[in-house]
Amino acid sequence: MDITWYGFSCFRLRERRVTAICDPLSRKATGIQLPKMQADIVTISSDSSAQVQDTGVGGGEPKILRRPGDYEVKQVLVTGLSTSLNGTRNVVFFLDFDGLTVGHLGELGQVPASVGGEELGDIDVLLAPVSGPHIPDVSRIAEVISQLDPRIVVPMQYRHEDLRGELSESLEPVDRFLNELGISDPEVTDTLKLTKSSLPEETQVVLLRPTGAARAG
Repeated sequence: MDITWYGFSCFRLRERRVTAICDPLSRKATGIQLPKMQADIVTISSDSSAQVQDTGVGGGEPKILRRPGDYEVKQVLVTGLSTSLNGTRNVVFFLDFDGLTVGHLGELGQVPASVGGEELGDIDVLLAPVSGPHIPDVSRIAEVISQLDPRIVVPMQYRHEDLRGELSESLEPVDRFLNELGISDPEVTDTLKLTKSSLPEETQVVLLRPTGAARAG
């Protein structure tokens, strides 16, 4: 599987012949232009203005998922769980690619007490928000990570160079999150390439460089 981060909470998950896009970005809200992409699955975790609310992520006829439930798309099993904080709707999505599971927490809110590793099975990669107006304190995020016990954590929703305007100002740098986890020298890469057999034994944090292209205007 290849995992690419385009900025904010937008990722592409690509495995064999199946591609999923999580939280496609709006150029107007973020200043980031996504490349032309085709997808089989699109997950939209919330109604945030930073995200696209339709199928405008590229060609093909992707299955658009924005509500809680259990789904199967091209043999990928998807579980959507509802979370909320202060009235903000959010759906956490877990995508099982033939035994390799990726969780996208969206804007998180509060994870239900009943949600844990035993219910969901092994979570291999967790895409975790670390700042923003609807995100719990980083100590709570650390608790959620401990609860779900993934092999790899990829932070998202933090301030980075290509974001602009109020969205960028509402976010913090990733350093505070890293400090909370006691990590001083995380792995940094453009694309996370992994297989089930290559996963680390203990939880590891990997920073992805955002690859979305900044656009003026």
